[in-house]
Amino acid sequence: MSGPSSTPRGEHAPRPGATWETALVRVEQLVDDDAPDPAPPNRATRRALKRAARRKRK
Repeated sequence: MSGPSSTPRGEHAPRPGATWETALVRVEQLVDDDAPDPAPPNRATRRALKRAARRKRK
């Protein structure tokens, strides 16, 4: 591996969307008693909810 160069690197702009803050909002929904059970959330949704819960705890 080479050592540090004497010329500094230029500034780097992050990729689009990397710094966007998104807020997950849970909305209460009313469901009829006769309605079938809703499908469980998919893996991406479960991970996003856990990530949001971890951020909230900090």
